[in-house]
This record gives sequence, C-alpha cells and structure tokens, in this order.
Amino acid sequence: MCMVIFAPIFAICAFATCGGYHGHLQVKVDCADRSQSNMSIDIDFGYPFRLHEVHFKAPMCEAKREEVIFLDGNFSSSAQFFLTVGVFAFLYSLLATIVYVFYQKKYLRNNRGPLVDFVVSVIFSSLWLVSSCCWAKTLSDIKKATNPTQVLLLISACRTQENKCTATQEPLWSQLNTSAVFGFVNVVLWTGNIWFVFKETGWYKTGQRYPTRSASGKRSSEMRHRLYSESSFEQPVEGFAPQLYRQESFNQQVSRQGSFNQAQVNLSLPHAYLGKPIIYEGENKVASQGPMIFVNEM
Repeated sequence: MCMVIFAPIFAICAFATCGGYHGHLQVKVDCADRSQSNMSIDIDFGYPFRLHEVHFKAPMCEAKREEVIFLDGNFSSSAQFFLTVGVFAFLYSLLATIVYVFYQKKYLRNNRGPLVDFVVSVIFSSLWLVSSCCWAKTLSDIKKATNPTQVLLLISACRTQENKCTATQEPLWSQLNTSAVFGFVNVVLWTGNIWFVFKETGWYKTGQRYPTRSASGKRSSEMRHRLYSESSFEQPVEGFAPQLYRQESFNQQVSRQGSFNQAQVNLSLPHAYLGKPIIYEGENKVASQGPMIFVNEM
C-alpha cells in the first residue's frame, strides 16, 4: 500500500519541521542620546510558540533605563495539536507496516484487520485536515506577531520620533511553510489510502463476488454452459452412428420399394408364349403352323 511507504516519511517531515523550528529576530534602537543606543537586540522564539513568554530588553532612551518587553500571542494549542497528530500517525503507520509484512494472515482473518484499518484511516484523514487548516491559520498569526514592524511598536523608545529603530534580521519562514505543506500532503495521502483499505474489507469483496446475479441465475448459467459443452464436443461423435443407421434404413426401404414395384409389374403384365402360327384351310385343317402366342390373362 502507498501508506506503508509514504505515510511514515511525510509524517516525520510534518512534525519535524514544525517541532524543530527556531526563529531569530534582531532589531536595533538608535537613541537621540547615543550613549543609550542598543544596536543588537536579539529575539529568539520557537515551538510551541508561546510568544507571550518570549521577552527581551530594550533601552528607553531616558535616564539610562531599560524595559522588558514580551511578544504578543500564545499559539501553542494549534502547534501542539498538529505535532501530536503527526507523531501518532507516524507510530500507527509503523505498526501497520509491521502487520502488513509479518502478520498478513492474521490481518485478513475474519476481516477485522481491514475494518480497523479503514476506520483508523478515516479518523487520521480527518485529523490531518483539521490540524493542517488550524496550523496554516496559526502560522499566519505567528508571522504577524513576529513582524519586525509590529515588534518595534512594542518598544516605547521607538514610538518617539527622535529615536530610530530598525530591524537588522528577520526570521526565516521556509521551514514552517514546509511543515504546513507536508500537513496537506498527509491529508491527501491518508484520504487516498481510505480507498485502498476499503478494497481489503468484506464490503468491497462481497460486491465483487456477487455483483447482480441471484442463485437461480447462476445455476441457469452453469446449465447453459454445460449444455453448450455437451453439444459442442459430444454430439457429433454420438450422432454419427444414428446417421449411418438412418442411411441403411433408407437404402433398405428403397430396395424393398424396388422389389415391390418389380413384383407388381410381373403380376400385372400378361405372360406371352411364342410358338409357330397355325394356318387353317377350310374346316379344321391346318395349312401351316407358325409361331403361337398364348396370353395368360389375370
């Protein structure tokens, strides 16, 4: 399955890029009185993005005093939710990989394994969708909260026109942007995996095994196939002898008919006897005798 190969990889990429992020912002405050200027104010933040706990010191440009400033916002809930989903998805995908490889027969026994896998895939696809959307929105809020312009407005000395405040280094967001992208990739991956797991369940196999035919339709189809096989292979061999028998019967019938006709002709035609004719002269005197013909009338 595609989940076995790609799910652990993309899950690691998602929570590693989020949980391992460290941002760095650097600003400088140039006071009118140069003696109190601070040209290097470092602000570091990272996971779980509790910015309200991140603080730094900035000069007030008055009487050589400094103030402690905290950033605005607490974005830990969305970040932790996103990372938790990634970690559990990674662990489950590893467990599923072990089951697929070493316990395939137990996985398919009684159809329990595919059903559990199907339900878990639906749950994780939903969790990935929700957590990725929340994390994308939270990432946008983090960028606003750590915007150099917004941070400089928190410094009281920067609200005075005589002082000059600028940002010398801005945080890089490529890593967090990548984590959000990997989150939506996992959404697509786990949603597509639902179809592959569904094919292993009994619901899909039942529909494929008995699509539309009933039991009677199946028996009639088998009977037609059997009759077709018998008529195609056995009928010509078995029908050869009756054909010869019919031919012999026909010949005997023709022979009997010819004999009957011959007998009828013999009976119907008169029998002729050829002898010498007899010529009489006068009364009872034979002048000459020629061939004689006797007709036997029926």
